[in-house]
Amino acid sequence: MASIGYARVSTVDQNADLQHAALKAAGCKRIFTDHGVSGTRAKRPELDKMLEHLREGDEVVVWKLDRLGRNTRNLLELIDDLEGHGVHFRSLTEGITTTGAMGKAMLTVMSAFAQLERDQLVERTRAGMAAAVANGRKAGRREVTAGDWKVKRARELKAQGLKPSDIGKIIGASRATVYRYLGLDAD
Repeated sequence: MASIGYARVSTVDQNADLQHAALKAAGCKRIFTDHGVSGTRAKRPELDKMLEHLREGDEVVVWKLDRLGRNTRNLLELIDDLEGHGVHFRSLTEGITTTGAMGKAMLTVMSAFAQLERDQLVERTRAGMAAAVANGRKAGRREVTAGDWKVKRARELKAQGLKPSDIGKIIGASRATVYRYLGLDAD
């Protein structure tokens, strides 16, 4: 039986170091990681690779249930599919494993709470955006103006041949912000 880890971060700027450390400590020899992929997406390249890699008797280990997915139905379908192929599942944070009846019952309850948490987050975000609009504020990121000194400096440094990551260090902005300043696509 091999313990195979799966990690996921929602944005490219985030890193999965905390998840990797926990998965390695749990005995995972191989870890598949999706970067910049929402848990609500049906297709996640590294998850798909992991599913192809799994063999009967293996165990899929995640740091937290919401790393595998936040949608209760899809999460339970995925875990049922794993179990159907003789693959077990374990979530480290929640202490859930599918090796027993109680673990399977707890998995169902915990995934329902994960879905509830996600739905509440979406509701709060929408309510906050509506309140901002009602108070005359524009929701979302502020617009980058050409008069901003950082924009001008970023353009000067780019003309000198510097990379966006280096420009960001100089002007105190993230690489993604530098890309916005320069009007470039991040990838």
